[in-house]
Amino acid sequence: MNADRYKSFIKNKAAELGFFYCGFSQAGFLEDEAPKLERWLKEGRQGKMSYMENHFDKRLNPKLLVEGSNSVISLLINYFPTASPPQTSPKISKYAYGEDYHTVIKDKLKTLVFAMREEIGDIQGRVFVDSAPVMDKAWAKKAGLGWIGKNTNLIHPKEGSFFFIAELITDLIFSQDPPLPDYCGTCTRCLDECPTQALTAPYEIDASKCISYLTIELKEQHLPEEFRDKMENWAFGCDICQDVCPWNKFSKAHQEQRFEPAFEFLDLDLATWETVQESTFHSWMKNSAISRTGYEGLMRNLRFLKPAEKP
Repeated sequence: MNADRYKSFIKNKAAELGFFYCGFSQAGFLEDEAPKLERWLKEGRQGKMSYMENHFDKRLNPKLLVEGSNSVISLLINYFPTASPPQTSPKISKYAYGEDYHTVIKDKLKTLVFAMREEIGDIQGRVFVDSAPVMDKAWAKKAGLGWIGKNTNLIHPKEGSFFFIAELITDLIFSQDPPLPDYCGTCTRCLDECPTQALTAPYEIDASKCISYLTIELKEQHLPEEFRDKMENWAFGCDICQDVCPWNKFSKAHQEQRFEPAFEFLDLDLATWETVQESTFHSWMKNSAISRTGYEGLMRNLRFLKPAEKP
């Protein structure tokens, strides 16, 4: 069924749930992204994230991922924090300050789907939050929710880039929303400021050099010495390429209580962090995205922030 008459209802309900933008695109093969993804993988830019090599076809075509799908509804939800931690504390990426976003957003998406079924009828579909082979930035771009910037993040001209992207892939048929143009212009601040040169060219990233990859995805016992003194005090994730982006001057504090830190762990200095026991870490981080790196992983990252001992 053509469901364009329900677009306003879906957008209004999404806004009630805290999503500040919602866009619609037609499900199908991502023709432009296919050769880029293939080259990126062949060049080993994924580092040791071997899961990126899985489900190549499904990653490029949601019709193969969700049977009977016709449309992708993309949604954005703000996570820009209400306050900043001390500059002297080991840095945590802003998206991880509060409760794990996977849980928070999936709760909202389930509520949205329930409301849609009450209003529209027996619709079919699946919801996704960064947990399946879905190219969320590509779909959000197709749905007119921004452009993919030179730092490879989705940027919205009124909100910047500090937001999560979620999808509802559904059997409903919607007309395609118009895309937004690329407003990066001649700016190269993100490339200029990346301390590990992970941004190898405009719109291209070598994830194996990215501080977020090194501190979260890389599971080795030790971080590569070539990045010693280049971490700029980041213990979990990295926001540099977003912090320096001029479009993030439009970022506004989120209104989601569950994204607020449960306690003041962001204020802890390096010396205090080093005294934290594993049981305490698990107690603190049981509902946090920071649990993803594990206790040993975070301790490894913190040790790496200390200057190397001279022989």
